[in-house]
Amino acid sequence: MATMRAVVQDELGGPEVLRIAEVERPAPGPTEVLVRVHAAGVNPTDWKSRESGGLTGLKPPFTLGWDVSGTVEAVGVGVRLYAPGDEVYGMPRFPHPAGGYGQYVAAPARQFDFKPAGLSHVEAAAVPLTGLTAHQALVDNAGVREGQRVLVHAAAGGVGHFAVQIAKAHGAYVIGTASAAKHDFLRSLGADEVIDYRETDFAEVLSDVDVVVDPIGGEYAARSASVLKDGGFLMSVIPGDLPESERARVRTGFVLVEPDWSGMRALSALIDAGRLRPTVAETYPLEDVAKAHESLQTGRTTGKIVLTVD
Repeated sequence: MATMRAVVQDELGGPEVLRIAEVERPAPGPTEVLVRVHAAGVNPTDWKSRESGGLTGLKPPFTLGWDVSGTVEAVGVGVRLYAPGDEVYGMPRFPHPAGGYGQYVAAPARQFDFKPAGLSHVEAAAVPLTGLTAHQALVDNAGVREGQRVLVHAAAGGVGHFAVQIAKAHGAYVIGTASAAKHDFLRSLGADEVIDYRETDFAEVLSDVDVVVDPIGGEYAARSASVLKDGGFLMSVIPGDLPESERARVRTGFVLVEPDWSGMRALSALIDAGRLRPTVAETYPLEDVAKAHESLQTGRTTGKIVLTVD
């Protein structure tokens, strides 16, 4: 039996439940590819799944991880897109288990795209989950277009820093909220206006916004809706409560990201054109996965955290 190294957990809990183990290596089924993982992105949904089982109620033992970048090792029957040796990246199987924190992943071929030549595997692994979330929120749902005013909360974070760039690529005027120390970073991404949420209440200084991307939820939802023009779009990554008056006035959507080949190709095109670039805040070897989770849970990350796997 072929084996591989992977992060596993035998119980739900804190970062200390994560451990390295030797597990069975997957094999590609029909229409699937086996990818040798070089790097894996770390996302908030990872630590939430580690603690509580996540959206699908995962039961230990399991292996976390959905963002991967690597090399095709083998292909299953029916695969024509890729061949062994191709470099690919993607977000396979989300929100169901994919096992990205391991040396190999087997998943449907069309849940990957060719890795952009201008990105390293570490950079590419930072893109899929949060990049697709931003793309599906802004492009697929809100239909962002030139001249619109877009407000992005937590704009320096994983979803936020992609949302800023995607909105700019579609011609929008972009406003980002973040701590003052991150304002120069946001301007470098193309943000037209930045607000220090610690010093200024955005709800008191903004109005006539067309689209809000809200990765925070909770009480931010109602405050965000208050700055939207009538018919504006509130796209939430984490749901929040809205008063009936706002529900009747604005459009709302909850984005649960899904694997999407066309979305991955759109992200790749923006990357190849120099209009989208992931920011990697920190990297950790697979053995230090617990430290990566601890860092992410501080909520202070600029961009993404990535595990180096192979």
